[in-house]
Amino acid sequence: MRALSHGELTADQLRELEDALRLVPEPRTEGPGAAQSIAHRAFTDSTGAALVLDLARTGDTGWVFALFHTGQQPAASTVEEHRALFRKVIGRLGLSLIQIEPATAADEVLVAGAAADTAESAVAAHWHLPHADLDRVWPHLGLREDAPREVKEVKLRELMGTPAWADAPASLHEQAVAFLRAR
Repeated sequence: MRALSHGELTADQLRELEDALRLVPEPRTEGPGAAQSIAHRAFTDSTGAALVLDLARTGDTGWVFALFHTGQQPAASTVEEHRALFRKVIGRLGLSLIQIEPATAADEVLVAGAAADTAESAVAAHWHLPHADLDRVWPHLGLREDAPREVKEVKLRELMGTPAWADAPASLHEQAVAFLRAR
């Protein structure tokens, strides 16, 4: 799980953050994102899964909170406890929540801005997916089948706002509208 946030922190606030997450103020030396790591903590959860909690800095005001595991999946309760902890610390320190992956709530979804009409956007200017069934589109939006409905709604509305949506099959348009109305 990974949480992205933005905002300035004083040295005292950074120490408060490290204390709240019980981090060792030393960077990780291996694994994804190690170059930006500034503090971490290794631990084992109730199921015996080996985990690393990491704090990384991106630029002057970007903060990445991550819970890594190798091998055994952590207990769902461990992941949710850390999600709640990340959200609590981000809020308490006045940081802005940008995204949590995987998202479980609408405010954890990163929605591309109006400038998403670029070659780098996830959905290009023309419909290129061979799918006319909404259930087959979710993975292309970065969502699992069991993603929360409110997260699916945000991602679907984002897709519907792209230039590519005009070229999507009519049956998909109908399914999307029905999905959003079913609330």
